[in-house]
Amino acid sequence: MNSLPLLSLLVFTPMAGAVLLFALPRLAPGLSRTIALFFSLSTLVLGTTVLCNFDPAAVAPQFVEHHAWISTLHVNYHLGLDGLSLVLVLLTGIIAPVALFGTGKQASQPALHAALFLLLQGAALGVFLALDFFPWFIFWELSLVPAFFLIKLWGGKDATAAAYQFVIYTIGGSAFMLLGFAALYAATGTFDFLQLAALAREGTLAGQLAGLGGIWPQAVFLGVLLGLAVKVPLFPFHTWLPSAYAEAPTGTSMFLTGVMSKMGVYGFLRILWPLFPAPLHAAAPCLLWLALGGVVFGAYAALRQTDLKRMVAYSSVNHLSYCLLALFAVTATARPGSESATAALSGTILQLFNHGLSAAALFFGVGVLESRAHGRRGLNDFGGVRTAAPVFAGLCGIALFSSLGLPGLNGFVGEFLIFRGVFGLAPWAAGVACLGLLATALFLLTFWQRVFHGPANGAGVKFRDLDATEVVTLLPLVALMFILGIVPQLLAGLINPLVTAWVANLP
Repeated sequence: MNSLPLLSLLVFTPMAGAVLLFALPRLAPGLSRTIALFFSLSTLVLGTTVLCNFDPAAVAPQFVEHHAWISTLHVNYHLGLDGLSLVLVLLTGIIAPVALFGTGKQASQPALHAALFLLLQGAALGVFLALDFFPWFIFWELSLVPAFFLIKLWGGKDATAAAYQFVIYTIGGSAFMLLGFAALYAATGTFDFLQLAALAREGTLAGQLAGLGGIWPQAVFLGVLLGLAVKVPLFPFHTWLPSAYAEAPTGTSMFLTGVMSKMGVYGFLRILWPLFPAPLHAAAPCLLWLALGGVVFGAYAALRQTDLKRMVAYSSVNHLSYCLLALFAVTATARPGSESATAALSGTILQLFNHGLSAAALFFGVGVLESRAHGRRGLNDFGGVRTAAPVFAGLCGIALFSSLGLPGLNGFVGEFLIFRGVFGLAPWAAGVACLGLLATALFLLTFWQRVFHGPANGAGVKFRDLDATEVVTLLPLVALMFILGIVPQLLAGLINPLVTAWVANLP
């Protein structure tokens, strides 16, 4: 098993499926969808294989693949996986095939659509597994190409503007990040994340940067921060997200919110925090306010929406801002061995996974409403759906209450740990963030009450319940909401040693 390049197979198997579908654009739609689902499921199969052979107690990267690539530039093909990477690989392995299976029949040009989706899946996996900036940045930028075309070609009436806004924001942020890593390479001669993190722990990285023509380490830090902040997105760099998520087709929205939005938070944990501990500590009080802006304003913006898809999009801004709130609270105030820091960081990683499940299920639910109502998805376009479609109402209701953080469902676990940690580190920040919790309850319960309850109204009259394909799409997500809500240690056990090591090495 150790001789198999499992991580390369994880990344490139979906891409191989994309190449096959690009080469055979005239395949019958059913065959195209079957091939796409087969290659997409490879991530879950290979990810489960990795899980079975993964040692949670080992903090260092496992299944490492390290090969010289461009020797003159000291660029290496370097892949590795720890608990954080594994959680996101498993999330990708769940969300991607579910999204393809549940929405693939709705796409025109199914071969092209599936090929772009598989390319996006492979690029996201590359981001979660690469440990050298050069291949990591290739995967990071490569993910923009299929996402752009999936939004533009299969999205709503304003999809072109939303797709261009998404790309411009992300490329703009990436340009600053690229400049930052160019400076790091000029100062150190390496792109390797592990080597750069070791230099930062020794305290020599900042000096090497300062010795390179007087470059301020803070300027390099700011460049990398901007590239990651746009991707999360950190308030106020979030303005591209509602339009992109709302205009994207349902399956793409599921992947964008379920997987791609996690790439930014992953970058904070994998790159920014280990490489720039001192600048991040100095900037953390300001960044903490920006995270609170995402928590509070994201929730209240969702409360003001009548478009259900934009409501769920703003909900994503709110929920991912909890992760940044925890990270910046730890950076600003925590000390080595802090139990509050351990709780906050564990909650952050659990929130990444659990939000991916609930948000993807909610976007699929809105997609069902939209397809039944011939394109309408307004809050006031429905009423009494529960009576006509009890199965749909039940499954969608579970996803809503998971997103709300109901105890017993997966959404509660991550949010509880985040607030447990932040209350111990920055009580005032946790108190302000509670305003976001209140608004979250208001807009999600409004969604539940207006759409599913009351007399049948609008598109809720004679609403058709879920068919077999739609039930199969939602059931795995809903089942995991219960399983991880009741037995969260299934996921927490993969990351606890890693988080403990992080906290023990806090500056």
